[in-house]
Parts: sequence; structure tokens; C-alpha cells
Amino acid sequence: MRADPAPGYRIRPAAEPDVPLLPAIEASAATLLAESAVGLPEPSATMPPEALDLCRVAGTLWVAADASDTPVGFVAAGELDGFLHVHELSVARDHQRRRLGTALMAAAIDFGRWAFVPAVTLTTDRFLAWNKPFYARLGFVELTIAGLPPGHAARHANEIAAGLDPARRCVMAKVL
Repeated sequence: MRADPAPGYRIRPAAEPDVPLLPAIEASAATLLAESAVGLPEPSATMPPEALDLCRVAGTLWVAADASDTPVGFVAAGELDGFLHVHELSVARDHQRRRLGTALMAAAIDFGRWAFVPAVTLTTDRFLAWNKPFYARLGFVELTIAGLPPGHAARHANEIAAGLDPARRCVMAKVL
């Protein structure tokens, strides 16, 4: 899947010095949730740098960098039930609407194809326009909760246990 970001940006594998910058990007992106029409609570936690670094070491952490090569977005993924699972996709508020999310997802999807995984998966909100509909445009489809593999079922259950509304959460996959 090819998707180019807006001029002045590029997608690249994350480097070790990028990792400490990524939680602030995630926090910036998450402020959009609190301002949404449905009034979702702003998430209180970001992905820990240690988890992000594990993705980096595995080769499954990519950043969207601006013209000065500073990260302004990222996608972190890892193996779950034999699939490439997207743990987090975030673009800083000041850099949204520049095709960075699409380009970051293209990097993850391309990696999945290269690694011969059968699908890329993720969990998301089913109603917000920049969540499920965004992923659907990229070819992701919603999976039934009853038929999920064990790791995906556990991840979904953990999100619900953490207070996310089960009516809003969904698991999606793009078959490669």
C-alpha cells in the first residue's frame, strides 16, 4: 500500500532518540477525544516509552517526521496471535489532516506484507469519524467479538475492564 504524506513530511523507522518524544505526540492527539461531540473522556495514560522501545527494536515502530526530522506522529505495532497488531496510531494535533495517519498505516501494512503475516489488526472506537471509518477506508473490516483469537479477545476485554464502553469498541482486521 502506498500513501505519501503531505509535502515536508516523511515516514521512517523510529530511532532510539525518537522514543521519549512519542508520548507527548500521543497525548496531543488524544485531546481530540475530549473535544469530540460525544464527549469521550481524555485518555489518562500514553504508551510507556519501554513498550514503544520494544516495538522499535522489533522494527515495528515508524514515525512521521517533519522537515527538521522531528517526529510529529507514529504508529506502534507488534505480534498478537500471529498477526501484526497496531497498538497505537497518533499524530500531534498541529500536524493532523496531512495524510500522516494514512502514510503511517501504509508503513505498517507494507511491513505486514513483507513479513508474510496474514492480517493487520487493531482495536478502535466504532463511532468517531477518525477511527473506524478511517480504518474502513484503508480496507479494514470489523470482526465479531465472539470469534476473536485469544490474545485479541483478552486485549478487547482489558479495554472494557479499563472503563471503555463495550458498545463503542471494535476489533478490525485487514487481510493481507
